Amino acid sequence: MDTANLIRMANRIGQFFEAMPDRAEAVEGVATHIRKFWEPRMRHALLAHVDAHGTEGLHPLVAQAAQARREQIA
Repeated sequence: MDTANLIRMANRIGQFFEAMPDRAEAVEGVATHIRKFWEPRMRHALLAHVDAHGTEGLHPLVAQAAQARREQIA
């Protein structure tokens, strides 16, 4: 699994939800989108990156979703 590509895709999702005025709703939107549209291998690779490297390279909304909504994403 190409982690760099997953990070780029996740960051694009974060950029999309960045326009939402309610940050909590935006974080929920990121987590929901990743859960619904990413296959399990992709979700696990993203969370493995967070475990190994923290939120390095992730859009702030994606980072927050990966930390606060980890169970939902997994």
